[in-house]
Amino acid sequence: MDIRVYVKKIKELGIETVTGVPDSTLKVFCDYIGSEGKNIFPYHITAANEGAAIGIAIGEYLATGKPACVYMQNSGLGNTVNPLTSLTHTDVYGIPMLLMVGWRGEPGTKDEPQHKYMGKITPDLLEVLDIRYTVIRKDTTEEELEQALNAAKEAFERNRQYALLIQKGAFHKEEEGVYENGSVLRREEAVGMIAGWLEKEDLVVSTTGKISREMYEQSDRQIGNHRQTFLTVGGMGHANMIACQLAKRLPGRRIICLDGDGALLMHLGNMAVIGEQAADNLIHICLNNGAHESVGGMPTGAPGLKFYEMAQKAGYRRVLQVQNGQELQEVLPVIRRERTLTFLEIAVSLGAREDLGRPKETAKENRKSFMDRVKEYQ
Repeated sequence: MDIRVYVKKIKELGIETVTGVPDSTLKVFCDYIGSEGKNIFPYHITAANEGAAIGIAIGEYLATGKPACVYMQNSGLGNTVNPLTSLTHTDVYGIPMLLMVGWRGEPGTKDEPQHKYMGKITPDLLEVLDIRYTVIRKDTTEEELEQALNAAKEAFERNRQYALLIQKGAFHKEEEGVYENGSVLRREEAVGMIAGWLEKEDLVVSTTGKISREMYEQSDRQIGNHRQTFLTVGGMGHANMIACQLAKRLPGRRIICLDGDGALLMHLGNMAVIGEQAADNLIHICLNNGAHESVGGMPTGAPGLKFYEMAQKAGYRRVLQVQNGQELQEVLPVIRRERTLTFLEIAVSLGAREDLGRPKETAKENRKSFMDRVKEYQ
C-alpha cells in the first residue's frame, strides 16, 4: 500500500496528533511522518514508551475531543495494558484512539526469538483488551482500508479504541530517512574497546538490539567467547535493572551494563532506583546516538538529553561523559581504579555494518552459559 494513501485516509478520521515509539515494521510510516508529518499532522510526538503514548492520546481527546493515532511494535503492547484497561476502556473513561501495531513474530514468518511468543498472542491480546482490529497486509486494497477505517470510526463513536495490525512489508518503501547526529565514534568501535577492557571475572548485561549483537561479535573476536555477557535480546529498557540486582547479589564481581539511550529513556526512573541502591560494583554505560537505531534509526523523543547530568542528580557517585575514542581509551582505566557506582555516557554515531551478525545460540542457551560463568568465580 502506498504510504501516502494510508496516511491520507488516517487524517480523514479527524486525527491531528500522532504519537508512539518507532518500530521497524512501521519504518516506512515513521520515515514519512518524520519528513512530511508537520505538513499532514499538526502534532507528532515520539514518546518515551508506549504507555506514555497512550497518555498523550488521552490528553489529546480531553483537550480537543479528537482521537489520536498511537503507533508501536507489538512488543510494546505490554507497556499499554495498564492505561488501556485502567483508563481508556469504555468501562472507565472511554477514550477513543487508533492503535497502529507492527506485527513482529507473526506466526508463519521468520523473526527473532524475542518476538515469537508475543507475535503468536498479539491477536488474542487485542481481543482480551476488548479492542477490535483489522490486519493490514501486503495485498490490502484501498477499499479494504476504507472498510477498516469505517469500523474504526464506528468504534470512536462508541468511545472505544480500534487497532490496525500491520504486517511486515504492508507499506510501499519510499526513500529511507537518513538520520545523523554529528558524533564521530562508531558504536561498534566503542563496544570493542569495552570488550577488550573486560577482565575475566567481570559480568556484562547488554541491552536489546544492535548493542547486544555488537557485544556478541566483539566478545567472540577478542575474548574467544561471550559467556560473561547476558544478552537482553527483548524487554527494552530492563537491562539496567537486571544489572543492578546482579551487582547487589554478587558484590565481589564488577557488573557492567551496556545500555542504549532509547532503552534508558523508556524507563528513566530506573536511574533513581540505581542511585538509591548505590552498588559500588556497578558500571552503567549509556551508548548514546539519539536514535532508536535497531528499528530503523528514527530519533528518540529526547535526542539531545544529557543522561550524565541526570545520573548525577539520581545519585550515581561517579559520572563521566566522552565524545570520541581517545577519551574513552583514557577513561576506562580510571573507572577500574576505584570501585564506586559509575555512570558513563558515550556519544556515538548512527550506523552499523550491513553484515552485523546475530546470536547463534538460543536465549535459553545464553542464559545457561551466563549462569555457568557466574558460578565459576564465586
